[in-house]
Amino acid sequence: MRRVLLATCLTSVAALAAGGAFASEELVKMSANPKDWVMPAGDYANTRYSKLNQINAQNVGKLQVAWTFSTGVLRGHEGGPLIVGNMMYVHTPFPNKVYALDLANDNKIVWKYEPKQDPNVIPVMCCDTVNRGVAYGDGKIFLHQADDKLVAIDAKTGQHVWTAVNGDPSKGQTGTSAPLVVKDKVLVGTSGGEFGVQCSMTAYDIKSGKQVWKAYSEGPDDQILFDANTTSLGKPVGKDSSLKTWQGDQWKTGGGCTWGWVSYDPQLDMVYYGSGNPSTWNPKQRPGDNKWSMTIFARNADTGVAKWVYQMTPHDEWDYDGVNEMILSDQAINGQPRKLLTHFDRNGLGYTLDRASGELLVAEKYDPKVNWTTGVDMDKNSATYGRPKVVDQYSTDKQGEDVNTKGICPAALGTKDEQPAAYSPDTQLFYVPTNHVCMDYEPFKVSYTAGQPYVGATLSMYPPQGETNMGNFIAWDGKTGKIAWSNKEPFSVWSGALATAGGVVFYGTLEGYLKAVDAKTGKELYKFKTPSGIIGNVTTYEAGGKQYVAVLSGVGGWAGIGLAAGLTDPTAGLGAVGGYAALSNYTALGGALTVFSLPQ
Repeated sequence: MRRVLLATCLTSVAALAAGGAFASEELVKMSANPKDWVMPAGDYANTRYSKLNQINAQNVGKLQVAWTFSTGVLRGHEGGPLIVGNMMYVHTPFPNKVYALDLANDNKIVWKYEPKQDPNVIPVMCCDTVNRGVAYGDGKIFLHQADDKLVAIDAKTGQHVWTAVNGDPSKGQTGTSAPLVVKDKVLVGTSGGEFGVQCSMTAYDIKSGKQVWKAYSEGPDDQILFDANTTSLGKPVGKDSSLKTWQGDQWKTGGGCTWGWVSYDPQLDMVYYGSGNPSTWNPKQRPGDNKWSMTIFARNADTGVAKWVYQMTPHDEWDYDGVNEMILSDQAINGQPRKLLTHFDRNGLGYTLDRASGELLVAEKYDPKVNWTTGVDMDKNSATYGRPKVVDQYSTDKQGEDVNTKGICPAALGTKDEQPAAYSPDTQLFYVPTNHVCMDYEPFKVSYTAGQPYVGATLSMYPPQGETNMGNFIAWDGKTGKIAWSNKEPFSVWSGALATAGGVVFYGTLEGYLKAVDAKTGKELYKFKTPSGIIGNVTTYEAGGKQYVAVLSGVGGWAGIGLAAGLTDPTAGLGAVGGYAALSNYTALGGALTVFSLPQ
């Protein structure tokens, strides 16, 4: 019974009982139905867990391909489809096509939406032309286009309803993130940290597209939406806490972008997300903590005002964006029930916090090779409480400009990038796709020009010394901060994970394999090679009484940028091209959805 409660505590039904108001009655009901997949992560808690169990650890080895669908687009296919009743909504990278497929009618294309966008947006997209998915609510599909426009589309007809201009691509602002529908609003972030954008999270009215609130990651309090009650690690942040940590007006080009995932606790009425790296990548050019880049934000859903914040990597020196998903769970720690938030940061540390108060409970390395820090100061009486202890040898700031600091682990793409982890209330473990990659990092002076790259560093990437695998797929205990089991992969695991009540966890590999492993032991139970490398997120649904597992394949993203964009210079792609050069021996470009089921 305890496990059942854990599995359902964050569903929309529980929220409705607690008085939460969502976009519509339809979304409330559907988000509680495991047959559907109506949010980018399956639920507001970002667990990527399904209660479907027709496919289980005993029979998953019998999976077969049920049907496939070509998207007609190359480049990297991140994210995954939505399933709303009998309709499946599939998205693509630029030009950001959206297909509506009728699952009850031989997967017929009901409509296709293809926005007309200026191709000049492509050069200002940092790390491939990816898109992480669409959202559903109020009878609409919401698409965050590459040109940083949020578009509402009629879910039945595919007709355009409204457009909200979220940013200006000529200044480096682009759209790659999946929106999230919360109550009567649609939340969406922005990309552009490598172009010196002052980034933000914005809420739009679901019916009209009008802006409700906009919260920047850095700047004065009225722009970042802080008030006297905003805290960090239990203490008031104080007036103009961000401005005091930037030199002059550098905060105006400070980055802190919000292209990752958003989660929501209906009972607390709080939304949670992370901000990315400060601009530029050269730490010498931006002295100070550079708040509130690299930060977990907990904001009121209606007003956007922050209740608490926690900066994980002050004065980032390695491009360790903090945008990865916040996974919400209710568990007991030391016998005390807690509302938890778990986050696997690019910096290689797995964090567990109390999501109501922002109290830091756990901060541990989830790859033993992480070496830029010895760990986080957990002494609440210390002046450096909550800060990582930086190792001077791997500090790119201390080594200085035009010095190549070698052997830093992890690389800039982090121990985990945007590829989302999953959480199972059955095992109380998190299933984490990781990168096992180190780097050399050389900062240099760079000048800011709107719409031009504002990076200021060159990188090279490679596996840790003495090892060949560039990835691991791990099970993580968020209460203790320990790895339960770990599976090696030759390349980074750049696919989002899926955990199910059948005791199976799914993920994809850069070579193109869909894999199924035992949730308790990690034992591989099934694999199938799809047409291209997988950087999409595995999804499951039920149609016609049968459970299906679906995944987008289409190699690309930062790790696959060499293949996706035809790059050959080892230092291109912000250092990824050389590190993943061997990937071309195993897969090629191609966008496809592959759907699996058990035989009849």
